[in-house]
Amino acid sequence: MQHRDYDILVVGAGPAGSSAALTAVRSGARVLVAERREVIGVPVRCAEYIPRALLGELPFKDRAFIAQPVKSMRTLLPDGRIKETEAPGLVIRRDLFDQRLAEYAQSQGAEIRSGLRAVGRENGEIILKQAGGGRVRTRPAVIIGADGPHSTVGRWMGLRVRRLIPGIQVRVPLAASMDHTDIYFHPEIYGAYAWVFPRGDEANVGLALAGGNSCSGVLRTTLDRFVGRLVHEGSVKAAPRKGMFGWIPAAPLDRLVRGNMMLAGDAAGHAHPITGAGISNAILAGRLAGKWAVEAAEKGDLSALQGYEGELREDLGDTLRYGDRRRRLLERHWDRLSEILPYCWTAFREYFQEIPDRFDTEKGGLGKP
Repeated sequence: MQHRDYDILVVGAGPAGSSAALTAVRSGARVLVAERREVIGVPVRCAEYIPRALLGELPFKDRAFIAQPVKSMRTLLPDGRIKETEAPGLVIRRDLFDQRLAEYAQSQGAEIRSGLRAVGRENGEIILKQAGGGRVRTRPAVIIGADGPHSTVGRWMGLRVRRLIPGIQVRVPLAASMDHTDIYFHPEIYGAYAWVFPRGDEANVGLALAGGNSCSGVLRTTLDRFVGRLVHEGSVKAAPRKGMFGWIPAAPLDRLVRGNMMLAGDAAGHAHPITGAGISNAILAGRLAGKWAVEAAEKGDLSALQGYEGELREDLGDTLRYGDRRRRLLERHWDRLSEILPYCWTAFREYFQEIPDRFDTEKGGLGKP
């Protein structure tokens, strides 16, 4: 049994965890990042799109993680209409992206250990189990949970993301190159959408399903029908490759701090409730978590962690709460999908407008953000 002391323990080496670690070590903190997976970023559980603007926020210049740039997003509506929106972005190799972030944090002084799982707490110490069976005990001043939608740290805090939407995706050969992403809305794909994100001569093709009838069998059957439709239309070839399944947070937590623990990224429900986009928000949340964790550790005052909740609320709170309300509206009026969608999908200007009286909105309103 190893005993090591750190100022900050970060659980999870995704975008939130690595960003938190980098911010903290730059302020002189001793940081351990414990990543349960043997290889950071593997397996990939992501549609792999980021906005181009995020490049300017990254701490490194290496761009080897970019699979393909895209210029726009097409939204395909149930009634056959297509709305194209300028949306400069990048389809990335998410495993390489996560690995590069972690490597950079490590180069700045963070200790990052893969195959190390947080398994328990005992007498104020955190117990970490190595893949080979050894154990590490540590007594950090602050713990940052950046360990995904089924967060172990969140469980210790008595907190969990209240709404998770399952998603499924396959890699499919493209029939022709694409310079845009496609988003498909269809009554069959309840509460969410299907997507085609190009990456060279192939594409990530997937969908998510909200509600209680979204077991793996239903997901797979629905995805098979969607891929079949794309094959019939001539946009992709048959023979899907590399299937994956994952959970998408669709509602933010109201509370992010308890004792000496805090949550960031998917563990805190920081993905956008409507689009499911989470990488940019995770990086922002991770930076803020690292900043306030250092503040609390240096002062020996855990009340400083409340600054994290306050600053995150200012930066992301309104956007996430607004998206949460619009998501609930979308699901409630799914039987009128073509009518309600402009008010519940970010590509439309109506998304930022008051809801018409013809829709039964909840008390408190679902109006402007």
